[in-house]
This record gives sequence, structure tokens and C-alpha cells, in this order.
Amino acid sequence: MPRSATAVCSNCRRSVRGHCGSSITATLALSCGVLVLLAATYTLPVLSVHLAGSQRETYITSAFTLLIQNGWAPVAIFLGAFLVVLPIVRFSLLTLTLSIVRFGGRPAWLGPAFRFAIALDLWSMLDVLLIGGIVGYVRLAQNLNPTIESGGWCFAVVAVLTMITSASLDRRTVWRQITPDGPAPKQGRIISCTVCDLTLPASMDGERCPRCLARLHARKPDAVIRAVALTLAGLLLYAPANLLPMTTVTQLGQTEGQTITYGVNKLFQVGLWPLGIVVFCTSILIPLFKLLAMGWFVLSVRYRWRWGLEARTRLHRIMDDLGRWSNVDVMIIIVFAPLMQFGQLATAHFAVGGACFFAVVIVTMLASRSFDPRLMWDAVEIAK
Repeated sequence: MPRSATAVCSNCRRSVRGHCGSSITATLALSCGVLVLLAATYTLPVLSVHLAGSQRETYITSAFTLLIQNGWAPVAIFLGAFLVVLPIVRFSLLTLTLSIVRFGGRPAWLGPAFRFAIALDLWSMLDVLLIGGIVGYVRLAQNLNPTIESGGWCFAVVAVLTMITSASLDRRTVWRQITPDGPAPKQGRIISCTVCDLTLPASMDGERCPRCLARLHARKPDAVIRAVALTLAGLLLYAPANLLPMTTVTQLGQTEGQTITYGVNKLFQVGLWPLGIVVFCTSILIPLFKLLAMGWFVLSVRYRWRWGLEARTRLHRIMDDLGRWSNVDVMIIIVFAPLMQFGQLATAHFAVGGACFFAVVIVTMLASRSFDPRLMWDAVEIAK
């Protein structure tokens, strides 16, 4: 194909091959920059506030300690993975694999390493924390005078570079550098690896892809059952996530529970309606939208609906991209709570509604990932 050309699927109009225009060298440089700045981001203070002669500084890791002290160790472990462990692992693997590809090495573990680096992109949430940090900073500025410290500036650069790196990474070019595609089978049915797009004979169903070592499946096993179970779990958690307080704030002996809608209303009341709209969409609309959409997908497979097939396929891809951004409200707490620890004057703590909401986001992400949209097309073919 010419470098400026793009191939699209004739059914769902998804781009299946093209070039993003960035070189492996440029993406490698960005990945190295993120990896170097992560060290400063995790070791330097991010924000500080002053209240009644007392000063509080917060690090990205401060919230994890506070969560453990308040009995929310499982939440702290998951957030620590999403914000510290997985970003380090992701960019370490990405830097290593791109370096080897750039300089011509082809070890046997290169494909699986690059596969894991790509898979961790969804769960490395530094960019989500950046949006949550901006909203949290604005909320703090209404009553306090927060100061962005050196670690905060490093973090802002890291989060932006993370997004640029993901956008500039030409995955198909890297995969072809690891192992060329080769000719497609000319006879019989074929199967495509859903990770690296390598085309293989259908007889290899259940075996490992020779390029990335992912398990090959014509369709994801038990996709509908898993999607239904996770969607039902999300529906059960959605009501308490919105009705119960995300945080409890104590000021001069008065304790108040703050729900998601409370935070949105506060932003509207102080005139920050653009941020209020962002939080409302990411925290209330998107999770509900994903739960309803998953129900639509499952029912369309069950009853073999033909209408809206292409729209459902595109919607599933959008859900995969937007699902992680629902964690913005949890990230606001990560920034806000550690700074609000002034003893009898003011304290803020993570509450049960926050745990329910965090669980809703995770199970909806897993539901979307476990569902196989190709089943919707299979159902239509069977109906014919």
C-alpha cells in the first residue's frame, strides 16, 4: 500500500491498515522521556496547601497510604497499580521493544513484550489522573491557596507525553518489523489474531499466534456470558455509587457526605460549568451509557437484530476508548483528600460510594473487553 493510503473494513468502516505518520524513533524518544520523568513524578511533591499556619504537601502516592489507613486497602492496591506500577511496566516494555526494533534485534520474546506494552495502555491511567488533578486543583482553589510543586509540573508533562506517545505509536508498523505479515492462506477458512492482526489458517484456532503468542480464537470464548455477568454487577453497583457519599468531609466538627451530584452542583454554583459538565458526563452519563449499551449488544445477539449493526459496532469501539475516563471522579479524590488532613480543622476521607463507583468503572471496562462484537454480525448471518 502507498504510505498515504488507508484500508478500511467493508462492513464496519474501521481502519484496518494505514500509517500514523510517526517514526519508530520519534515514539521511542517520547517513551524514553516519559520513563525518565516518571522517577521525578513519583518522588517529588505534587501540590501543597496552607491553612491556619499549617502546610500540607501531597505526593501521587500519598492517597494510597491514606486509603490503607482508612481501611480501603483493595482500592489502594488497584489505584497503585493503575497510577504507579502499570505505567512504569508499560513504558519500560515499550522503550525496550522499540529500542530493539529500532536497532534491528529480533529476540523470541519481543512479540509478547510488545503485546503486554499495548495491553497496559488501557489500564495505565496517568492521563485520567491529569484531568482529575485539574478539577481537584480548581475545587481546592475555591477555599484554599494550593501551589503546584515541582512534582506536579513533572506529572503534567508526563501525562501529556503519555497521550502523545499512544497517539504516535504505529502498532502495525512495529508488528511488521517484529515479524513480516507474509501471504494470507489461499484456501480454506482463515483466522486473524486480534492483537497483531496476523492472518492464519482457521485450523490454528486455540493455538498461540506465532508473532505475539496471544491465544487465537475465531470468537472470544463465553463472551456473552461474561459480558452479562459483568454488566449485571455494574447495574447493581450503579445505584449505591451515585446515592452514597464518595467522600466524607469534616470541618470544625461538622461531618458532611459528598456524593457525585454534590460535586457537580458545587462546580456549577461557583461558575465552573465546563468542568461540571465534564465531571457529569464522565461520572454519571458514561457509566450508565455503557451499561445500557452492553444490554443492547447482548440482546442483539440473543434476538439476532439486524438494525443498527454498523452503529453498534462503532459504539462498542467508542465504549472501549471512553470507559477509563469515568475514573475522573475517583482521581479528584486522590488529589483532594490527602491535602485535607488538618486534624480538628478539616479532614476528608474516601467513602463507600467512591468504592462502589470505582468498581462500576472497572466492571464496565471488563464487560466491554470481554464482549466480542463479531458475534453481532454472526447473529445476523445466522438469521439470514
